[in-house]
Amino acid sequence: MAQLLRRTGEGSRGEATGITSICSAHPLVLAAAIEHAARDDTSVLIEATCNQVNHRGGYTGMQPADFAGRVHAIADKAGLDRSRIILGGDHLGPNPWRKQPAEIAMNEAEAMVAAYVAAGFAKIHLDASMGCAGEPEALDDETTARRAARLAVVAEDVARRTGTPLPVYVIGTEVPPPGGADHALTAIEPTSAGAARRTITIHRDIFEQAGIAGAFSRVIGIVVQPGVEFGNENVLFYDRPKARDLCKVLNGEPQFVFEAHSTDYQGRAPLRELVEDGFAILKVGPELTFALREALYGLDLIAGDLFADYPQRTLYGVMERLMLARPEDWARHYGGSEAQQRVQRHYSFSDRIRYYWNQPEATDAVARLFDRLKGVSVPLTVFRQHLPALIRFAGRPLDPAAIAIAAVAGVVEDYAYACTGRR
Repeated sequence: MAQLLRRTGEGSRGEATGITSICSAHPLVLAAAIEHAARDDTSVLIEATCNQVNHRGGYTGMQPADFAGRVHAIADKAGLDRSRIILGGDHLGPNPWRKQPAEIAMNEAEAMVAAYVAAGFAKIHLDASMGCAGEPEALDDETTARRAARLAVVAEDVARRTGTPLPVYVIGTEVPPPGGADHALTAIEPTSAGAARRTITIHRDIFEQAGIAGAFSRVIGIVVQPGVEFGNENVLFYDRPKARDLCKVLNGEPQFVFEAHSTDYQGRAPLRELVEDGFAILKVGPELTFALREALYGLDLIAGDLFADYPQRTLYGVMERLMLARPEDWARHYGGSEAQQRVQRHYSFSDRIRYYWNQPEATDAVARLFDRLKGVSVPLTVFRQHLPALIRFAGRPLDPAAIAIAAVAGVVEDYAYACTGRR
């Protein structure tokens, strides 16, 4: 798996190639990505984040081995050989415990990294940039690199003790806010070339000082800001000229590719430009669950139209009540009037509704919706009203899960084109 990642950047004929990083734990999203890989006989990179999955369960309740088990079970069902799956850990560092003193937070981060590596995660993003209790919010480059090296030492030791392959690493932390910005955006500057070079140089020196130059030789990527982002209601698209100086950094550092976060909603042409310019690892998350929510709400409307005893917008109502009862995952991100917040809860590009789909109330509501529509032949006219992009499913017995997977697959296909240049 590590060899597959190391080849990312240039195809056999010299064309730019990349790989999509699927950042979601939702089973239907994972199924869409894995089924796409099975159809195309390609590999798939699936990543979990430090808050989402960790040795204490994260907000999904899953430890790294649990997440790996979920992915592998879906792959087995889809007929995708497990050797085609690359598991990655994103932002692995003290972030979930940053309110604790640094030493306590770093001890937790070490335990988390150990759990990820032991579970077979082959790609590790070392991110120790955030300050802990009593420290600045963002740390200086040297402190960040020393803590990253400390985590790499743990990863190397666990891999050797457990017999798992030595992982590849990604360094760098200059990324947009997780899940997108919480306000309207007008501009965002790419990482400066000097900052990118400094990140590489400092990490290289400190890894050598720590006696893990071998680990640094397996650092394949650096996270930088290419100048892309999305807010609740708008998207800033890639502007190639603004990133020209940054992209030149790779000319002197052939070991690396760039990893771009928050590439959601860019669309095919900007995504392809990113890959051509050296941003060979494209991370996507909220857009996948945004597409999933569109499909689920479309099915909800279809059920309301077809069945007199199915209350209109049943699923919408369940999700609204759930988010109002547990506002901690959206309240500080959505502003404005009550009406504006209601719209954002369901339709924001940051898609913070994704934190609620694994709640029992939500999973039960989706299961009831799927049960009601399963095997039903939906007229083409109704599909055109509510899910026009998926009219190929009209007029035959319906599999609602297949509809949801197909909606997500449309996003996956955009990224597959960007990473290969082939339609």
